[in-house]
Amino acid sequence: MAIPVKLEVFEGPLDLLLHLIEKNKIDIYDIPIVEITEQYLAYIRQMETEDMNVVSEFLVMAATLIDIKCRMLLPKEVNEEGGEEDPRAELVQKLLEYKMYKYMSFELRDRQVDAARTLYRERLLPKEVADYRQPIDYETLLADVNLNKLHEIFRFMMKRQEDKIDPVRSTFGNIEKDEVDMDLKTVYVEQYARSHGRFSFRQLLEKQHSKMEIIVTFLVILEMMKTGLIDIEQDGICSDIMITSKHRAETA
Repeated sequence: MAIPVKLEVFEGPLDLLLHLIEKNKIDIYDIPIVEITEQYLAYIRQMETEDMNVVSEFLVMAATLIDIKCRMLLPKEVNEEGGEEDPRAELVQKLLEYKMYKYMSFELRDRQVDAARTLYRERLLPKEVADYRQPIDYETLLADVNLNKLHEIFRFMMKRQEDKIDPVRSTFGNIEKDEVDMDLKTVYVEQYARSHGRFSFRQLLEKQHSKMEIIVTFLVILEMMKTGLIDIEQDGICSDIMITSKHRAETA
């Protein structure tokens, strides 16, 4: 006679089925599907939960048990190899897998509990022992060292230093940015043009101190020529460029 089982909480329908099988001491490979289904349905009727997701899982398993029960009342199905198929085979496989995972979780939980009880003693070394360093015996260390050996070590270290130097980047100089104020240079050139009236472009460039100042001065001259502040004259291709300030000419 089956043992009545009435528990309140299970982790899922497979957990309930496994519990019923173990309590009734049933061979998992030969489940009396009628008795297990009746006990399972009895538990479903006593469930008190408002979570429909949980209830639906148990109802799906109940429908599966009833389906297996009906299939067992029908003639046995024959597979391609001529053997009879057991309607309980798929359910048995799921129960075996669930049982394996369940007992593995118990094993991991026990190991976690045991690990929590493990205590490690801190390293307590006397300061004299912790600070102790074995003395170096230089005579033993340099026993086989001679001038040739030292020379080889020196050449090896110098070779390593040379290998660290990039043959391309090592030839680069320092890149410095010339700070030239465009506005100040414009004021300077305009004042220079007014004070000189007519002057040589070469003479103006020779007064600059850097390449960047020459470039900026050239740009200022082009802008002044564009705005009509100066006139540019050149007698020939290779002759000097002469600049005349219109402001100075108008004043004169």
